[in-house]
Parts: sequence; structure tokens; C-alpha cells
Amino acid sequence: MLRKTGGAERRDLSPRRGPTARSSAIQIQTPMHRVHLANRPEGRRGPGRAPCPRPVPSHPAALRPVRWAQDRLQRAPPLRAHRRGLGAPGPGRAVLCRSREPGRVMPCGSRGPSRAVRRGARPGAALGLRVLVLSAALGAAAVRAQPPPFPFWDPSLPWHRRLDDLLGRLSPAELVLQVARGGAMGNGPAPPIPRLGIAPYNWNTECLRGDAEAPGWATAFPQALGLAAAFSPELIYRVANATATEVRAKHNSFAAAGRYSDHTGLSCFSSVLNIMRHPLWGRNQETYGEDPFLSGELARSFVQGLQGQHPRYVKASAGCKHFSVHGGPENIPVSRLSFNAKVLERDWRMTFLPQFQACVRAGSYSFMCSYNRINGVPACANKKLLTDILRGEWGFDGYVVSDEGAVELIMLGHHYTHTFLETAVASVNAGCNLELSYGMRNNVFMHIPQALAMGNITLQMLRDRVRPLFYTRMRLGEFDPPAMNPYSSLDLSVVQSPEHRNLSLEAAVKSFVLLKNVRGTLPLRARDLSGQRLAVVGPFADNPRVLFGDYAPVPEPQYIYTPRRGLEMLGANVSFTAGCSEPRCQQYSRAELVRVVGAADIVLICLGTGVDVETEAKDRSDLSLPGHQLELLQDAVQAAAGRPIILLLFNAGPLDVSWAQAHDSVGAILACFFPAQATGLAIARVLLGEAGASPAGRLPATWPAGMHQVPPMENYTMEGRTYRYYGQEAPLYPFGYGLSYTTFRYRDLVLSPPVLPVCANLSVSVVLENTGLRDSEEVVQLYLRWEQSSVPVPRWQLVAFRRVSVLAGRETKLSFQVLAERRAVWAQDWRLEPGTFTLFAGGQQPGQKTRAPSEVLSARFSVTGTARPLRGC
Repeated sequence: MLRKTGGAERRDLSPRRGPTARSSAIQIQTPMHRVHLANRPEGRRGPGRAPCPRPVPSHPAALRPVRWAQDRLQRAPPLRAHRRGLGAPGPGRAVLCRSREPGRVMPCGSRGPSRAVRRGARPGAALGLRVLVLSAALGAAAVRAQPPPFPFWDPSLPWHRRLDDLLGRLSPAELVLQVARGGAMGNGPAPPIPRLGIAPYNWNTECLRGDAEAPGWATAFPQALGLAAAFSPELIYRVANATATEVRAKHNSFAAAGRYSDHTGLSCFSSVLNIMRHPLWGRNQETYGEDPFLSGELARSFVQGLQGQHPRYVKASAGCKHFSVHGGPENIPVSRLSFNAKVLERDWRMTFLPQFQACVRAGSYSFMCSYNRINGVPACANKKLLTDILRGEWGFDGYVVSDEGAVELIMLGHHYTHTFLETAVASVNAGCNLELSYGMRNNVFMHIPQALAMGNITLQMLRDRVRPLFYTRMRLGEFDPPAMNPYSSLDLSVVQSPEHRNLSLEAAVKSFVLLKNVRGTLPLRARDLSGQRLAVVGPFADNPRVLFGDYAPVPEPQYIYTPRRGLEMLGANVSFTAGCSEPRCQQYSRAELVRVVGAADIVLICLGTGVDVETEAKDRSDLSLPGHQLELLQDAVQAAAGRPIILLLFNAGPLDVSWAQAHDSVGAILACFFPAQATGLAIARVLLGEAGASPAGRLPATWPAGMHQVPPMENYTMEGRTYRYYGQEAPLYPFGYGLSYTTFRYRDLVLSPPVLPVCANLSVSVVLENTGLRDSEEVVQLYLRWEQSSVPVPRWQLVAFRRVSVLAGRETKLSFQVLAERRAVWAQDWRLEPGTFTLFAGGQQPGQKTRAPSEVLSARFSVTGTARPLRGC
């Protein structure tokens, strides 16, 4: 039965009553588990306390990172290193018992959570609790002291037989607790099942670009949007793999100590695949930009890097989010928690879904359904989205977890249902496997027993929802002997390793985008800096807190380099003033700024946004530099009196820097995004143009020329949005744009064959020559234009790209394959159509007003035959 409510079509999900109702037969006993959660300013989750850092330099520029990191880490439980015995990695097993302290499983006979007991130690009789046998390495592979007689523990059996056995042994009450404990705050972890030797498990882990929000230090890689600017799937793979290594190593330590609180698990809520469709959205920084193809290629690399290449075991499981049609608003003009995204089917299919399908093809173990409604139906209760498309069309067989509180908001925010019982029926039957509740114990999925009794959810459906949860845990190695799993030997020595710190620096260097460079302002010459006076000014010049962005890991303070600290390593005489104490720049000290700039030979101005201005739950209202930042920039230009000025930008959403772009006194503009711990080192390397540090990043999103080019946030049509559908007026900076310290020339574009059948792929080759004096990298970009189409299509679409290194004076011939599916259009189904197409090849989009000096080549090809469904090829 359907009924209309508030203009949206809604199913009548009132529970059926019938002869199968036996609610008294299902009794749920909920073990209490305390989650260790750091106190959070302004409601944000923060990372946990870490061990005391090693000594760091006493220079003021080095002490700022110490104060910031200590503030981030000050009130959460410490992360202890492995010790011999219980915590030592390896194949041995340790006997553990339930602790009297909620939320922990402890060594039997220990006096507290920090005391390890040697293997073979006699359990303390005073505890009098049921003994669990856990893997010493993983801590999550709970087994009995004697090999248990359960087939699901037998690693020689195929996965499906082990799962069948395990699920058949779980009572309805146990099944419900596994889907109801998604892990946030008091809602997790998923409880142990002592009679089967199964340990707790926490599903709530963030791995966007490092082990974020977990207790203890971790390597902080650049924010996701900056990584996207590198246009390098290979770099994303390496960052994701390093992230997984640290997540796994810390998990091994947590589990060995019986810790299952927030952010201690191996199942990551990463990566974020929402399209950067609006420049003012607060969460743009977490995305890979505005292009579905670019986002999909980077997602594939992230998933594969995070999960690793072992044929049996997953290093850490990926989870792509927020599914779907989720790209603002956060809070302007309305709340994300009740927003209804009204989207055309064509835009949904051609813009908001392709990158998620790429995530499925890459093998992701999970998806996260989003807060919003899609054409009136909440994403976490949307059968079309979670079952018909995700599982039916794409073949996904993993699990769907709700965004934090999203299932409760089906009723409380969207008013789509009337009770938690009705909400449980809607979301479980739609395809949601796991509820990540906002700290609730009696949350929505705890009402599943009543739905079972009334027949609104079948027991088989419940088992089907639990099945991928345990399959994921099996593939993570929890139910196999630790000696079989190479990842069980990872320990804390890999966290913040030199290799990971160097990768963080490399990633930051590759993420920078050179937006302007006139009169050879950059690169600076190292030999000329000796004795020079270098002024570093602005609210981002020496404040580590603002350089990381959202969902950031916390590195040890000695590894954090602000712009000031990095530039002090160049040998110049560096002076500093912030001008504004924080990015909102509400109070501005003009006199001090003018004094410092007036005495300098070279001026670097560090401006931007940071999480004070744009972040989760916080949109921007316009494109302007915050507060007095533009005034600061203009005063610095005047005080410099013609001396070189370099503008460094730290932001995610585009900024209106048209004054700086047009003003000749600003010699260079470098977009840095949020580079994290290696910020200062990366800036120093790029400013000098050191080997491997010639800027080659490209913008992953369009920067509008002004607010007149910014459509309403709540309007989800793609018309006028992103480079694929942009209007006739030129933007300030286009998607794919970026300058270099050298020059490139493209020639000899060849398409083969020039006439091809409708299902055939196109082969492309082009020659790239470095015509400048510096070795450098270039991002080669191929765009496709439909010359005839039966339905509306983008004006052109990125269909291939590659970041390549070319020595000065050398050339390289590059080959690409453009798959037939890149030509597909949505016409009630994905279809391939005959016709004429144009292929563009160059270092940027064709026909741009703001452009790099290299040319963009083009050639046409024809597709013959009759239109046919893509699935028929």
C-alpha cells in the first residue's frame, strides 16, 4: 500500500500482525561495553591519547605542533606497545577473560587493563568469569583453549560452509545484536559470543588518509581532495596501503590488550566518493573532486591499496560512502539530516553513481548509506538504491552500514516512518545490514525482534544481513590461526615509519597546484636565499591545527612542519607574523604585518579556510577569503613595494582570489589544499623546484569566477555545475588546470581504428615532449565529446589520464585505451549509440580561457552499427 505524505511517496510499513507473532520467544540480553571516547570540542570526535612523544626541538616554530598535537590527544586512553607474552605478535594464543570494567576483555589473572599476563599464567580465580581464548596477534580470533569442534573455525573449509555453520549456531537474539551494534560511542562494539569463542568487534574506523581518530599517533597524509589533485592512482594506492598497515598494526595492539572501543577495528569508512558538485559544501575536502571518472579511478586504487593483495586475507576492509546523491547542504540553507535530494534519473546515473560502481568492481567490502532522502525516500531505507541497483545491477555482496544516526533520522529527521519498529522494518528490508547509531543502546535495530515476531522481517532475512558481517571478519583473519595471516605480525614499529613519513612528503609535493607564475617568480634559487630576508605571514603560516583538514590522523609533533618551520630550513633569515590568529581572521593586526613585510626581500602569504570555516556540518556562505584575509593580502602587497610575493592557499572549496590572479604584484599562487604533517617540507621543496618537486598537480574541481556562477546548494540538477555541464562564462580556474616550471608540447595524436563497431574500444596514442629546461611530470588528459546523442550528455567528459615524468628535452609516446563504456549514455538504461565523436588530448581541457601554454590536440572517430544496451556488449 502506498500513501502520499508531504508530497513524497511513502510505503505503509506498519508492522503486520499475524499468527506468527511470538515476541516473548525472543529475549535479548545486552552486555555492557564502555567505549573509550576522547572529549571533543564542539561535538567533534577526537583521537585518543598517545604515548609521550620523543623530545622535539625547543624552537618556537617546532613547539607549535607539539601544543596542537598534545591538545588533540590529551584525554583518551593511551596506546601501549606490544610486550612479550600476551601482546607479542605471532601464532601463540593467550587466555583472556571478561573484565569487570565494561568494554574490555582482559588477560585472566591480571589486575587491570594495562597488565599483561604471560602465556601459561594461571587465570585468577577472583574474576570467576567465562574464559575466552583470543589470538595473541589479532586479539579478535577468539577460540577455545582446546580446538573447538565448530566447523566455522576450520580454515580448510570454504568460506560459505564456515559461514553456514556459524550463522546456524546463532540465536535470533545474537543475530540482532550483531546488526544493532555498529560501533559509535555507546552503540558498540559488536558484542562477543562467549559460547562460540567469538570476540567483540568494532566497526567504526576512519581511514580517509591515515588512521584517523584512533588512539595513538599515526602518519597524516594530505587531505583527500589534495590527493586527487595529484591525478595519480598509483599514489592513492600507496597512501591507502600505508594507511592500512598502520590501522592493522594498531588494531593488533588494541586487540591484544582487549580494547574494542571506537576506531580500534579494521573496517574503514573510507573512501568518500561524493561528487564535489557545489563549491560551498563543507565536506568537499573529503572527496576526490567533481568528476565521476576521476573519482572512480582513484576509488579503485584506494580500495585495492587498503585491502591489500593477499589472496586470502584483507589488510583492512574498505567502505565507500556516502551512498548516494549526497553533496550538500550540511547546514546552509537547510540541515543535511532532513534534506531531500531531488535528482533526475539521468543525473543520478551519469554523475552520482558511476564512482560507486567502480568501488564495487574494486572489491570493497562495505558501503555507507547517507543521511539524505533521494526523491523522497531516505537512502538507508531505499530499496531501489541498496538492493535493486547496488546488489541487483552491480552484484555487490558486502554489507551496508548506516551513517552515524542515519537510521534513527529516517523517523526523527525525515518523518518517513512513525516508530523505530517501522523504521527497522524499512531499513532492514531495503538492504541495510548494520546500524551505526549515535551512541544509543536501545536503537532502531534493537526493535528487530518485534518485527521478527510479527513477520515483517524474516529470520532468513536477518541471517542474510548478518552473513557479510562475519564474512568480512573471516577475510580479515579473525577466525584463522594467526600464523596463517601475515598481517597479524604487524606491530607498532611500522607506525610513522620513515617510509610512511617520506610518502607523506611525496604526496604533499605531488598534490600542489601552481595556479599563477609570472616573471619567473618560481622556482626560487637556493643560492640566492642565503642572506635574504624571507617574511612568512598569515593565519596558516605557523599554526599546525589548520593544516590538516577534517578526519585527520595525529602524528607525533616532531614530524609536523608548518610553512614557517619548513622555510627556516632554507638558510634564509625568516621573520613571521600571523596577522590573524585564526582562519576566520576576525581580528587583524595590520601594523605588525606591515612592519614584517616591509623589511623582507621575499614575502610568502599563507591564507585559506581550514575546519573553522569549512568542514562536516559547516558549509560556507560565499567564495570570499574569510574575514580580513583579503585586506591582509592587499596590505602586504602594498608594504612589499614591488618585492616578490608568493600566495600559498590552504583550502578545499574554491576561493575567490580573482584580485590576486589579476594583480601583477602577486607573482605566484600555489594551491596547497590541506597537506598535513609534511606541509612545510613540501612547500620548501616545491618553492626551490628540487628534483622531483616541480609542481604537476591539477585542479580536481572548477573554481568559479564569482558567486554569480554558483547555483543554489539545494538544487541537484547538474545544469551549470562542474566542468561537464558548466555555463558559457569562463570560470576563474577550470577543472584539470595547473602550471609547471617547464613547458610541454603534444603531437602525433593517433586514433585506432578511426571507424569502429559500437561495442569496440578505441586505441589512442600521443607523443609528449618536455620542451623546457627542467625535468618534470605532466598530467595527460583525454576528453571525449559526443557530436550527436539521442539524450542530453556532458559537453565533454574525461575518459583517460596519466601522470608521467619526462626529462628535459626528451619525449615519450603514450598509449591509452578508451573503453566502449566511456561512450555510454543513460536512456532508461546504459546504451551505446553510433555516431561521430571527438577525442581531445593535452594537459588540460580544450577551449579554456585560463590555460597552460601547451596545446590541446583533437581528432574525430566514428562508431557504426545500431544502438544497443551496454550490457549486451
